[in-house]
Amino acid sequence: MEKSAGGFFSRLKEGLTRTRQGFVQKVEKLVTGHSHIDEELYEELEAILVEADVGVTTTMEILDKVREQVRARSIKDPAEVKGILKEAILEVIGGEPSRLIEASEGPTVIMVVGVNGVGKTTTIGKLAARFKDAGKRVILGAGDTFRAAAIDQLEIWAGRAGADLVRHQENSDPAAVAFDALQAARSRKADYVIVDTAGRLHTKSNLMEELKKVRRVIDREMPGAPHEVLLVLDATTGQNAVAQARIFDEAVGVTGIALTKLDGTAKGGVVVAVSRGLKIPVKLIGIGEQVDDLRDFVPRDFVEALFAE
Repeated sequence: MEKSAGGFFSRLKEGLTRTRQGFVQKVEKLVTGHSHIDEELYEELEAILVEADVGVTTTMEILDKVREQVRARSIKDPAEVKGILKEAILEVIGGEPSRLIEASEGPTVIMVVGVNGVGKTTTIGKLAARFKDAGKRVILGAGDTFRAAAIDQLEIWAGRAGADLVRHQENSDPAAVAFDALQAARSRKADYVIVDTAGRLHTKSNLMEELKKVRRVIDREMPGAPHEVLLVLDATTGQNAVAQARIFDEAVGVTGIALTKLDGTAKGGVVVAVSRGLKIPVKLIGIGEQVDDLRDFVPRDFVEALFAE
């Protein structure tokens, strides 16, 4: 297990290479280029954080913490600012990981939302594989009925993960798929039900109404469910991901975020922006194509990997 965890940390470090180059190396260059800590250094640091998609409000909060510690510790050497920045980022995103919610009894129902192209189906497949590896019985509900490709893709993942799939015809009612998936979970004594949903543009109000209906049907059939409303966001879309999160949260009450494609962005500050700015915990991160490249988000590991030499 230790070996596997260490292996993942190495992959996390590798996956964050672009972010490190686009963010931490700029900080390194900034602090080595200044002979003392002054207002100009703080302004340049602010620009680096905003460019990394940390978001303006969260950037100001981080800078306030950095200034406070520089004063409190009477720090004069700009090189020490990097370490203080690291501490401030960890404090802002929270040191303790936020795990996926589990039902106290009966199947745990996870409703997965997000726009097309963010890696939603892949995330569901990887989650199903993880639960199956832990010896759990998993049922997938192919609720993105507006795209035949999404149903077919989920079927491939179900086969790969060894999960059962509940599917209807293309363009059928997504809430009916959710209903049937829950019935199947009861009769087959499943441990997990993961319900996919349509991901057309988040600006379309009819999609949001449809998601609300899916959620209502799940809650009606299994009071207290869904136990987790997991929003899948693509890290490469930066601040747009934050905007998406707000809209989905208003519609269905997002309980956790799965942030995919972190290995593909130089602006990993979006992790800080969504976890702090939205008060919704990042629970899972994706840093590659492999099944086990979707892992629990551990803030301390993320910050260590980000600032690794």
